Amino acid sequence: MSSDSLVVVLFAMAANIALAVLKFVAYLLTGSPSMLAETYHSISDTGNQVLLLVGMYYSKKRASRLHPFGYGKATFFYAFLVSVLLFGIAGWESLQTGLRSLSEIAAVGAEEVDVPGAGVGDTVTVLGNEVRAVYIAYAVLVMTILFDGASYLKAQQALSAEIRERGWRGFADAFRRTSDMPVLAVLTENAVAAAGAFVALVAIFVSDVTGNPVFDAFGAVVIGVLLMTFAVALGIENKRLLLGEALSEKHEIPLKRIVRDAEGVAELVDLRTVYFGPENVLVTADVAFDPDLDTAEIDDLITEIEDKIRRKDTLVDKVYIEPESNGDEHEPGDGGRGSGGDTGGGDESEEAREEEDEE
Repeated sequence: MSSDSLVVVLFAMAANIALAVLKFVAYLLTGSPSMLAETYHSISDTGNQVLLLVGMYYSKKRASRLHPFGYGKATFFYAFLVSVLLFGIAGWESLQTGLRSLSEIAAVGAEEVDVPGAGVGDTVTVLGNEVRAVYIAYAVLVMTILFDGASYLKAQQALSAEIRERGWRGFADAFRRTSDMPVLAVLTENAVAAAGAFVALVAIFVSDVTGNPVFDAFGAVVIGVLLMTFAVALGIENKRLLLGEALSEKHEIPLKRIVRDAEGVAELVDLRTVYFGPENVLVTADVAFDPDLDTAEIDDLITEIEDKIRRKDTLVDKVYIEPESNGDEHEPGDGGRGSGGDTGGGDESEEAREEEDEE
């Protein structure tokens, strides 16, 4: 795993553990639905980082015969779990918290429902001084905005470096193209977290000033919708990588040029790329060589082309070039034999033993 991604995830996890505890204490003191929704939010954020760390660690397992291209896609899978299991569930619980509060208000009347800080102890003692409980909620939410803002900036720095390296137009372009899902998840998560904390801060403040708890309950609804929207967006971005996304055309063109311009190449029949991890791209190419070249010369030429492709794009890990004769019928996008692949079925008992080892 890249050091930038690891630092980003660890920094975010430490901040969210502390915030989850503080928000829950503030909820116990105030009884605020928005604060409970924010507690769910921080718990889901913490689980997010745990799953991302598991995925980043698992993706670094060595390749085996059963998984010859490694475990890089584990990062995409665990990031997808984050969107479906954590943010979807946390968003739903936050939404339900707000809706239950609104239903209670509608049933008994706003004047019968406590505003934040009332009913659970309007004041608390802090360093020997009596302060209103709602002020604790304000302080926690301001801290949340500051912590999540700092974590957002850390993730933004990591993504900015990739934007410069890949030549993307900005963050919107990077969101659609990046394969570094841990950084993307933390970046988006902290933007949503800061927005959620701001919503809770405004909702609790307005309820406190007006004495109307509807605003606080509605804040929890908004936070739930924010979380579920993020879950859908992150799930969609992970889907493209789980299904096997190629490099952008902009980054494939230089690789094709390397092959076409190589001495002894008569024709580039086809070139395909696919992500097998955040920093792991597989390149395959069907190439027609000069018919006057012998086998040894073609082997040397293939090695030279592979080295040039890897130097051109640092994400490229494996390159497979299959020689084609000019007369071969070949449709672009066909799988081909794959000169680096294993075409044999393998011994079933050996496969079973390897599966047991991997368990």
